[in-house]
Amino acid sequence: MNETNRTKRLVLVALAIALTFVLTRFTQIPIPFGYMHFGNVAILFASAYLGPVPGLLAAALGSGLADLTSFPVWTIPTIIIKGLMGWTCAIIIGKGFKSLNLKSARVILGNISAIVIMVVGYFIAGAIMYGGWVASATQLPGLVFEGVAAIVLFFIIANVLEKARVIRLLEK
Repeated sequence: MNETNRTKRLVLVALAIALTFVLTRFTQIPIPFGYMHFGNVAILFASAYLGPVPGLLAAALGSGLADLTSFPVWTIPTIIIKGLMGWTCAIIIGKGFKSLNLKSARVILGNISAIVIMVVGYFIAGAIMYGGWVASATQLPGLVFEGVAAIVLFFIIANVLEKARVIRLLEK
């Protein structure tokens, strides 16, 4: 990879981290034990289009910084859960920095797997932090809704960007 491509990749990863932070920190909708947000859309994009390490970094750092500045007690669980979410999504999709076939089973499965990791991860973390499974279960409807909304928004926005060939411009 030449110097221009490395610089471009670094800038895209930094933008993904920043976008994840902004969409997580400034679109917060309260749910029991936390909040819903649109940062997961940025995580799904970073993972799908940039690959495993950028997906992990955007998810862990962007979301971790958002929690550090709003719900600090959740920072460490968020870094772990979101990092795993971003990395897994990218590994399943199996591409990085390329246009996607949005109807591909891999893209669908990658997105669904990421959200399942998020929901299960926060359910387990909530049970540990708040002393019980019942208390943690109160956040499940909000987390599931947040995850489904992220997947739907990912596919809507990705479809528009793919049709407009925006992703192909970034590849060059």
